[in-house]
Amino acid sequence: MGMKEFVHLHLHSQYSLLDGTIKIKDLVRKVAELRMPAVAVTDHGGMMGTVDFYEKANQAGIRPIIGCEVYVAPGSRHEKKQVSGDEKAYHLILLAETGDGYQNLIRLVSSAHVEGFYYKPRVDHELLRRYSEGLIATSACLQGEIPRTLAAGGAKAAEEMLETYKEIFPDGRFFVEIQDNGLEAQNKANVELVGLARRTGTPLVATNDCHYLEKQDARVHDVLLCLQTGKTISAPDRMRFGSDQFYVKPAEAFEKAFGHIAPDAVKNTMAIAERCKVTLDLGRNKIPEFKVPEGMTSEEYLRRLSVEGMDRRFMEKRKRGEKIAAAEESAYAKRLDYELSVIDQSGFSGYFLIVWDFIRHAKEAGIPVGPGRGSAAGSLVAYALRITEIDPIPYGLLFERFLNPERISLPDVDCDFCKDRRDEVIRYIKERYGEENVTQIITFGTMKARAAVRDVGRVLEMPYADVDRIAKLIPPDLGMTIEKALQVEPRLKESIQENPKVGELFEYARSIEGLSRHASTHAAGVVIANKPITEYVPLYRNSNGDITTQFSMKDIEKVGLVKFDVLGLRTLTAIHDTLELLKERGEEVDLSTIPLDDAETYAMLSRGDTPGVFQCESGGFTDLLTRLKPDEFAHLIHAVALYRPGPLQSGMVEDFIARRHGRKSIEYPFPQLEPILRDTCGVMVYQEQVMQIAVTLAGFSMGEADVLRKAMGKKDTVLMEKQKARFLKGAEKNGIPSNKAQALFEQIAQFGEYGFNKSHSAAYAMVAYQTAYLKAHNPVEYFCALMTSESGDTAKIIRYINHCREKGIPILPPDVNESRFAFYPSGKSIRFGLSAIKGIGESAIQSIREARGDEPFVSAGDFLSRVDLRKVNKRALESLVKAGAFDSLDPDRGRLFSSLPSMMEGAQEETRRKESGQFALFGGEPARKQEPAGRISDGAATTVWTRRERLDAEKETLGFYITGHPLDAFTGEMSLFANVTSSRIGSLKAGTEIKIGGVVSDLKKKTTKRGETMAILRLEDLEGIVEVVVFPEAYRASLDALSSEEPIFLLGRVESDENTTKLIAEEIFLMKNVRERLAKSVHFQVNLDRMTPADIYELRRIVERFRGGKKGYLHLSREGEFEAMVSLPDGIGVAPTLELARELRSRFGYDMLHLH
Repeated sequence: MGMKEFVHLHLHSQYSLLDGTIKIKDLVRKVAELRMPAVAVTDHGGMMGTVDFYEKANQAGIRPIIGCEVYVAPGSRHEKKQVSGDEKAYHLILLAETGDGYQNLIRLVSSAHVEGFYYKPRVDHELLRRYSEGLIATSACLQGEIPRTLAAGGAKAAEEMLETYKEIFPDGRFFVEIQDNGLEAQNKANVELVGLARRTGTPLVATNDCHYLEKQDARVHDVLLCLQTGKTISAPDRMRFGSDQFYVKPAEAFEKAFGHIAPDAVKNTMAIAERCKVTLDLGRNKIPEFKVPEGMTSEEYLRRLSVEGMDRRFMEKRKRGEKIAAAEESAYAKRLDYELSVIDQSGFSGYFLIVWDFIRHAKEAGIPVGPGRGSAAGSLVAYALRITEIDPIPYGLLFERFLNPERISLPDVDCDFCKDRRDEVIRYIKERYGEENVTQIITFGTMKARAAVRDVGRVLEMPYADVDRIAKLIPPDLGMTIEKALQVEPRLKESIQENPKVGELFEYARSIEGLSRHASTHAAGVVIANKPITEYVPLYRNSNGDITTQFSMKDIEKVGLVKFDVLGLRTLTAIHDTLELLKERGEEVDLSTIPLDDAETYAMLSRGDTPGVFQCESGGFTDLLTRLKPDEFAHLIHAVALYRPGPLQSGMVEDFIARRHGRKSIEYPFPQLEPILRDTCGVMVYQEQVMQIAVTLAGFSMGEADVLRKAMGKKDTVLMEKQKARFLKGAEKNGIPSNKAQALFEQIAQFGEYGFNKSHSAAYAMVAYQTAYLKAHNPVEYFCALMTSESGDTAKIIRYINHCREKGIPILPPDVNESRFAFYPSGKSIRFGLSAIKGIGESAIQSIREARGDEPFVSAGDFLSRVDLRKVNKRALESLVKAGAFDSLDPDRGRLFSSLPSMMEGAQEETRRKESGQFALFGGEPARKQEPAGRISDGAATTVWTRRERLDAEKETLGFYITGHPLDAFTGEMSLFANVTSSRIGSLKAGTEIKIGGVVSDLKKKTTKRGETMAILRLEDLEGIVEVVVFPEAYRASLDALSSEEPIFLLGRVESDENTTKLIAEEIFLMKNVRERLAKSVHFQVNLDRMTPADIYELRRIVERFRGGKKGYLHLSREGEFEAMVSLPDGIGVAPTLELARELRSRFGYDMLHLH
């Protein structure tokens, strides 16, 4: 059958965020089904889906018409004032007719975001005139300027407006748009619009303003509108479309609707489609030019810099006393030459020079730079240029993993900078290559399975508890979809069958799953172009006001633009600040020369002392380190690669550890593989090892081996079959038996799910080691710097404060005489900075530091007489007292706090006398050391603060307990009864039963749809904060405990979502009652992987010493093998004392004792 004589020219895809529900792949399929030759996408104010639409439409043999529904300001786009409903921005459809038109559309849309943004991105008539060439325009929906003028001002005003648009878009490039959407107002407008077009000789065009694909999707779209506006489905005043006709209708519907009054409007859709012929320039790299010294090419300059850089590296090694043999130097030169030749042939010399340049600038400007990240760590050129700080050769890092000479694609160099100064690097790049040629990249947040269910449940006004229960049944696995969840979780199907409302919930959730919910700025991506960015892609202003590309990372690369990853890493700030603090005390530490075999550092990691160590802080990673017991840098590289879901769930980690410690023999599938797998105990851990295996056994080139690696990662079965045939053929040539080669390839294919990039692992391991080394040798300075850099993360600060105390490092409150702005070493203690105090601004801190000068304050009165009390006001003074900042001058905070009003009055009176010159009559000012007027009188009415009041005041002003903690009195109960701390919650699986104690730092009551009260609270323990949900039944039972200010104990379970982990409370009671509530029996967790026969004997001896009345049990386990429970003989009861818990932990290094 032939093509239909109609084309949709007004259509909103999912990139009309929270308004369009049409996914591009579904649109293309639908248009093909309807046998339409072309289709347009005209999203609101943006072109985000352009590349995806262009590619998919062309692949299906459908002509893509690139357009946009722009917003037109009622006056100038530069006017940004509150306007009434009648004056808000108008709508206008623009379609790219030619290549020039496409460029102009980009310019218009970009200018709307950059110059005209006011609630919406807006153009104006002036801008339309400037960039109208090559564009076709239509008058849009009822919100178009012509329809609204027609409705408000009558026919004459509309005719004048129409002539304006025809003048802007001459030569038959402006059309009056009529729609068939079932709205009464539209039907009325259609009659008037047809009359207007006929009177003025303006062509008509028929559209449908499609927002969803099928008619039955109208309800889904209605739900999406509720999400956009924050309303529920039953809200009376919410935004509605008013009909179910905004779908992708067949051509026959338009012939029926307009065939009798405007058949030309239908035919004109085809005429417009035939005129719109735009070809996008995809796939051709547009690397910006790097200016090199005169007379040199980029390739020559890069070679010179690389050779000179490698020479400097060798010189530094020799200075450190390392001996370098001539053969070794020759091997480096050969590798360097090879890499440079590949870079030259690939045309990427300019790319390397650009990265070298902005990293060089950052280092010269004192901006902390990371040692490298990602596959770039496998490049010797990058090491020579100091783009990376890891020598790839000793660690077997492969250049081809970074840049494949046989499958050339843009290199990807990830660059880490101090988070606080990342913007300075981007500013330099803009100055170097031009402001208009550089911008950051957009990223889209899409609706994941659980979030979609929760969102729809909220819109449908279903009870929170019901929706929460259903959402939790969806596994939290990466890449989980509703469809997959329905297949693997039978309880979901049961819920749908039992309750029609749940069926409706899933119907809508499935439809919106995967839609883009919001746009933001990519954490790292920066585009550098050889021309203004708007020559290639449109710009976008996000909700924070940041300007980004409208094309995502993937589409940016397809357009041929080059992106550079410029990431802000807070850890680098902490490292840099640690080195600066050490420098102040005369200790210079050069991280490039620290020994990578430091026994103290590895001992610290092996015993699980990981708080503050980059990448190693989670409970899971800490556990891995205590089992792995690293004692060299390679082990740390392995740990980074192994700590991922695939290896952890497959048993690969247990296998590796057993081999590492000699509990399992190390075997190799083939003798030839020993040099490749020796370092990892015969276990395939890295993608690079797979590449080397393919080269060694099957005769692959490194480039071919990289193709195999990519095929494994993509799980492309067709490509993998080709690779398998190539592998088996090559193995046969090398004399490998077919059955063994087949088995090895199957192992390699399976490994594709777990293999990790060794270069990336090595780079992260280096940062981890540097932080561990600084912590091991300079803990005071390191934690000062770390807590300053993490000052916005309350949970982390709480954990670090407690950890420092455990390590014997006192945490001191702020002090008006000692404190700086940030955390600062005070001898072997850590002093809080003044900036940590709430209610103390920068001007107040500056005033304190200026008044202090080189002469410390001698009393609170002296302080008041010397600071500027206009800057250090009453609120600031009260905060200083509450935080303990006057403790060195007067430790009685209660007395000082109650005396502040009179002291301030005295100090202000003294200031007034000074200013009036009275002191001059008596020969000058009084001596500094004399007690000033604002002193505490002996008879002042004072209030003595209790310990808890002091602590609460600290918490109020600092956000933390400093001189103690309400839980200090309950450390015994916590050790005996809790099975988890807040810092370990994130590493637990959903559904894990937990016991945890803490204090309630925040509690919010909520009323459910059924009128019941529930609560969401923040529970703080000594290691951080965790969110807890208390549903109505548990809330009612826990009311007394939650109404008290005393510490509580909580029984519940872990609940994980896509991005968060929280607790669901099942029982809550006061901590002081925990022993009588919980202690029924005593359980000893005996991990036979960790314990020797001598340890077992020692355990028996300890238990004998702590005899008591509770039944005792031994839980014996060996990872991956067995678990058994053995009860102690009836005559041996146990006393579950705190002393027993402490002795067991001290002796065996882990929490062995649990009470049931």
